[in-house]
Amino acid sequence: MIVRAYIGLGSNLADPLQQLATAVAALAALPRSRLLAQSPFYRSAPVGPQDQPDFINGAVELETRLPALALLDELQAIEHNHGRERTQHWGPRTLDLDLLLYGDEQMDLERLQVPHPELVNRDFALQPLLDLNPELALPDGRRLADLRRHCPDNRLRRLEPEPAPPNA
Repeated sequence: MIVRAYIGLGSNLADPLQQLATAVAALAALPRSRLLAQSPFYRSAPVGPQDQPDFINGAVELETRLPALALLDELQAIEHNHGRERTQHWGPRTLDLDLLLYGDEQMDLERLQVPHPELVNRDFALQPLLDLNPELALPDGRRLADLRRHCPDNRLRRLEPEPAPPNA
């Protein structure tokens, strides 16, 4: 079965833009999956401890044949390969990959909750998803665009693409 999955990306350590760029490349290389689209990147204030750098966030849309837990394992392997250490809840990190949506499925497992339980409270996750698909809705029918209008402000700022180098 082919499922449309949406992955949230975040980083605030060790050159976050580069971390996200290499993570997107790793996501594009996932087995039994195809990268369909990538959102723009955004800068946002950290959730939790404020004595850390701002985060860079984005999202990707995948078409995958991987079961949800197998996809989670792949995401955690990519995080590990980027030096992710889980030392502080909501603390700084080199890379955070969250399975935000997995088709129309709802899961409440020990290792995985889908839709992501904090999605409705995170403009830095909702906005990139809306950039990918403005008509997205949660499995319960709530439209992400409506949720975004009522979401707490996390000082979200869209990053402009890097200018292309001039022709030599």
